Amino acid sequence: MASEKARFHLERYVPELQEYSQKQIFTPPEITAIASKRSDFEHTINARGSKPADYARYATYEMNLDSLRKKRCKRLGVKSTMFSGQRTIFFILDRATKKFRGDMGLWMQYIEFCSKEKANKKLSKVFTEVLRLKPREWGLWVLAAKHYAEVQGDMTTARSYMQRGLRFCKEERRLWVEYLRLEMVYLAKLAARRKILGMDEERPEADAQKAGGEDEDMVDLPLVTAADIQPDAQRGIEEVDDDALKRLAAAPALTGAIPLAIFDAAMKQFKNDPSFAEDVFDLCAAFEKVPSTRRILQHILDHLHSQAPASDELIICEAKLAMFGTAVDSEEFPAALGSCLATIKRSQSQSEPSAISSLAGKAVTLLLPFLRTEDEVDEDVKMVLEASVKRYLKMLAQAPTTSSRFSKVPDPVLTLIDKLRNNDRSADAEMVEAYLASVEAR
Repeated sequence: MASEKARFHLERYVPELQEYSQKQIFTPPEITAIASKRSDFEHTINARGSKPADYARYATYEMNLDSLRKKRCKRLGVKSTMFSGQRTIFFILDRATKKFRGDMGLWMQYIEFCSKEKANKKLSKVFTEVLRLKPREWGLWVLAAKHYAEVQGDMTTARSYMQRGLRFCKEERRLWVEYLRLEMVYLAKLAARRKILGMDEERPEADAQKAGGEDEDMVDLPLVTAADIQPDAQRGIEEVDDDALKRLAAAPALTGAIPLAIFDAAMKQFKNDPSFAEDVFDLCAAFEKVPSTRRILQHILDHLHSQAPASDELIICEAKLAMFGTAVDSEEFPAALGSCLATIKRSQSQSEPSAISSLAGKAVTLLLPFLRTEDEVDEDVKMVLEASVKRYLKMLAQAPTTSSRFSKVPDPVLTLIDKLRNNDRSADAEMVEAYLASVEAR
């Protein structure tokens, strides 16, 4: 039975191999080797006890073969062939995902190949099928939303994927963060295009009119559709041109209303957790060029003031806001740095001893990136930054600890170093170790 299935599928490849021979894309020995290899794969995957890895290897072989075929055709001047390697690979991956529906490795290989080949219609079907099977895989919702937002320029569908993802994975913090990132990236793109078109002049902020939703699991977002931005645009494509941007200027999107709505819903979901609010603050603060970013950051601060007035997160967010949008080499930077340090110092004097070490660690994390731009920093400013970092590290080192992996390095400092490394800030981690060594040497 297995051999009959294998023979059936192998017979389908005969016309393709004949064409390769007629057009001299592959030599007779190469065609024989291709037929033999396909025969081995077909007998393996149709036999009892086949594994997902067998299908993955088969698909990879066909991908490499198709890549070689395209190069040969280009070199030999063969304009086109009747048979597409893409169709063959789709057929293999279809069979693989139907047989091993729960194997995420095969699904990801399928998604990556569709993306590489820009087969958007096929990819849409793959996303629909895999999300029906794996609705609790939050990363898939993000992947689908990013595809529609970044590749197809369809923010309406991207938001729809994120909204549905939150229905199934509303307890997953990373999904909320990625949703906010998606919206902030979209705002950054709009701001950049408005600047190019000379439309970034000051304007009054539009009121955030909300679109009422009947589903309590859905985030109540301001109503922004493709028709609002460009009525004549084809469905699924949001072409942002001059006229579209003028219409959008009066919409709530540019005021940051959508990120604010997502943040408020997230705070309700996570019971006003100040650490999550700080994560959102850091995410939004990275988008300095977005006009509405300061408004979003202020909203987060206002929320922390009302829900966590004594938290370290509120203090450090206030310090960060004092330096927001200020370039290191600008005249305003020393004053902004002074305001930042004053906020931290004032709060430390009012904080409990147990909270001082946490705040000191956050302060070090905040100040270290400015020291990495020492070529742009004034010498006096650099001295202030170094003295502040050493002072906060000393506070961190003197914090009470119950255990330690190394006798000379207290746990709070070690935790800070590990956190920096985990966040791809190895240079900052090394800087902390160097400063700590200089403090201990005294």
